[in-house]
Amino acid sequence: MARYYDVHPDNPQPRILRQVVDLVRDGGLIAYPTDSCFAFGCRLGNRDGLDRIREIRHLDERHHFTLVCRHFAQLGQFVHVSNSVFRLVKASTPGSYTFILPATKEVPRRMLHPRKRTVGVRVPDHTVAQALLAELGEPLVSSTLVLPGEDEPLTQGWEIKERLDHLLDAVVDAGDCGKEPTTVVDLSQDEPEILRRGAGDPSRFE
Repeated sequence: MARYYDVHPDNPQPRILRQVVDLVRDGGLIAYPTDSCFAFGCRLGNRDGLDRIREIRHLDERHHFTLVCRHFAQLGQFVHVSNSVFRLVKASTPGSYTFILPATKEVPRRMLHPRKRTVGVRVPDHTVAQALLAELGEPLVSSTLVLPGEDEPLTQGWEIKERLDHLLDAVVDAGDCGKEPTTVVDLSQDEPEILRRGAGDPSRFE
């Protein structure tokens, strides 16, 4: 059964944050809120966590997992940011965007797109997500919490707990965080390509 943590949306309780992060460090898979709906999250290098997300969402090897980072400076450790896209990404973080960029050697191969060697990165503008990342001290490997055959992500923590109780280790609930996923922009080529229009304004990349 998944543990259920009711977290204050503006002042998340440090004791609860520590418990959630301890669980993540021990190989756990969590559902947590972001600025654009709930997401699955596990620790970087957690092979079992990746496999569990793939199984729950029915994902193939071409799916781009996302490294959710605490701040812009952390991105440089995991992706190559060219001069041409540096300002674009910096101006859009934190925010409801996921950027597809060439990965560095710090990213496990199992996370990469098999042909492009790219990975998703984002910096959320959400108090609880930021608090979790600060406590963890490293990115969370994430994927939008949308289930196979459904068009919209789950938006209520209690429903996530109810439906995925036997598949998750914890649900972090800070209230409704919306149902619109991030805007996904591929910046790995010469020109930006919008792969998904979502919560982030895509006009700056058009």
